Amino acid sequence: MGALALAAGLGAGLSGCGTPGAPMPPSLNLPDRVDDLAAVRAGNQVTLTWTMPKKNTDKLLLKRNVTVSVCRKLNQPDCDESGPAISLAPGVGGKFTDTLPPALASGPPRVARYFVELKNQNGRSAGLSNAAVVLAGEAPAPVAGLNAEVRKGGVVLHWKTNNETAAIRLRRTLLTPATTKNQGGLLAPAPEPLEQILLVDAGTTGRALDKEIRFGQTYEYRAQRVARVDADGQTLELAGEFSAPVRVEALDVFPPAVPTGLAAVATAAENGTEGAIDLSWQPGTDADLAGYAVYRREGEAAWTRISTARPLVGPAFHDTQIQPGHTYTYAVSAIDQGGHESARSAETQENVPAP
Repeated sequence: MGALALAAGLGAGLSGCGTPGAPMPPSLNLPDRVDDLAAVRAGNQVTLTWTMPKKNTDKLLLKRNVTVSVCRKLNQPDCDESGPAISLAPGVGGKFTDTLPPALASGPPRVARYFVELKNQNGRSAGLSNAAVVLAGEAPAPVAGLNAEVRKGGVVLHWKTNNETAAIRLRRTLLTPATTKNQGGLLAPAPEPLEQILLVDAGTTGRALDKEIRFGQTYEYRAQRVARVDADGQTLELAGEFSAPVRVEALDVFPPAVPTGLAAVATAAENGTEGAIDLSWQPGTDADLAGYAVYRREGEAAWTRISTARPLVGPAFHDTQIQPGHTYTYAVSAIDQGGHESARSAETQENVPAP
């Protein structure tokens, strides 16, 4: 009995320990490679952007900042460093600006490729990122003399032409973005983007019109010349530096369009009814039109506003303050919601027949 019990106890002890598995290799803690590197050149500066990974190659969360090295290649096999390494936290957006040396900022257009490499604390990496391609070489000349003027139809932009074939790119920045408090109700217009590319077109005219502004906002404009070059089987942009900014406050100080098509028809008094002159005109199309004002004069007398103090909503007016046998001259104006009034329309005359 004692021997049997001892044997059973030994068996239970062996099964509880189990068979040890194969040893797991230690994690190298290599940050994942960047796969969304992008590059934009403006003048002699190249701006790189990318997203830092959150995990290493073993799919474990990175807990410390990661060292980032930036390099560029032209035709040489090696990747030349573009500046000192930087340290970034996992998951953040990375950004780096490289100023091209004189040798790369001059001469004919040629392809340059940028890479970023993420290294662990031991200086090891999982490899270079994807390539971000730009053109080295001499960039188009900067845009000079940019100015902006607010008109009723939008902001008119002018700049000095350079007899070049490069396109002109205009960048508009909204300096007065809407806040949560002044967004408006459900029918309020969608908020404007903070930055917008407005025009990519030939710059030989030296003029452009931005029709998409909203009155009451303040904008800043910059312009740059952009050449398109075929290289390595693809069409790439070679952009000059942006011009000095020009700021414009888009105040709506412009009256609506002058009404057209004014006509007058007189009705004689009869059977106890009063005589009248009925006026009508073409309705205005201004988005902020509030209504109209009607003016009348007799002979060479001064004009008198005969409509109410509040603008008339519709393009018509019924004038009963007349006398038989008299001739009256009429004109109308348009008024917007800001109280700006247009010039008076073309005049029309009508004679009130005698009863």
